[in-house]
Amino acid sequence: MPRKEDTVPATLRAFAVVEALARAERPISLTVLAEDAGLPKPTVYRMLAMLEHAGLAMREPGLRRYAPGPRLSALARDVMLNGNFRAARHAVLDRLAGEIRETCNFTMLDGASVVYLDRVEAAWPLRINLASGSHVPLHCTASGKLLLAMLPKAARERLVTQLDLTPYTDKTISARKRLEQELVRVRTQKYAVDNEEYHSGLVCVAVPVHDPRGRACAAIAMHAPMSRMTLERALLQLPALRVAAEAMSATFG
Repeated sequence: MPRKEDTVPATLRAFAVVEALARAERPISLTVLAEDAGLPKPTVYRMLAMLEHAGLAMREPGLRRYAPGPRLSALARDVMLNGNFRAARHAVLDRLAGEIRETCNFTMLDGASVVYLDRVEAAWPLRINLASGSHVPLHCTASGKLLLAMLPKAARERLVTQLDLTPYTDKTISARKRLEQELVRVRTQKYAVDNEEYHSGLVCVAVPVHDPRGRACAAIAMHAPMSRMTLERALLQLPALRVAAEAMSATFG
């Protein structure tokens, strides 16, 4: 009886390994990768060497576990920015921005920062312009703290130790211990705030968007200048944000 590796084209076998890497919530061993891809370990080992050389996979320093490489992460981001569901996701943001009358964002984690996948600006003269594809820090933004807090513990702790906790305002959390305490609170309450931590005079609230496996894969956030909306008033928008997040989650189904 022919083996799977003899009947499936080499390109599709390599793609099965890429899929297994992308599905894993943490760096994954060669043995587990081979099991997930349904391929022999020697075959997967050779493919990983090829994928690593191409930037599609990377190995943890000093360890024998693999994770998506920078090129694969960039590919995933580009798919989200230009995918078939972009119109549906933009419509969700547009409805939300129309309801709360403030700028709304759709964001995802991208390495050690947050990337803006889409954005609907408020129809006010006072606003901050950040185009799709823009990156902002994790430690001082609502989306950043939320997505960081919702990561599995090992990934979260590893990323926190790598962050440059630059103080952007006098309210920025720039002490690692304090950030860890903030992330515990965010993980418990399932929302995060930016209380003038990235830009003075700007407040933001973010809630998670979940994929079909229940993972917080993205965030929906709103922000406003304090001259129009205090943080207390912004928190009153949580029900509308959560309804929009559920609608956004449906586009991942």
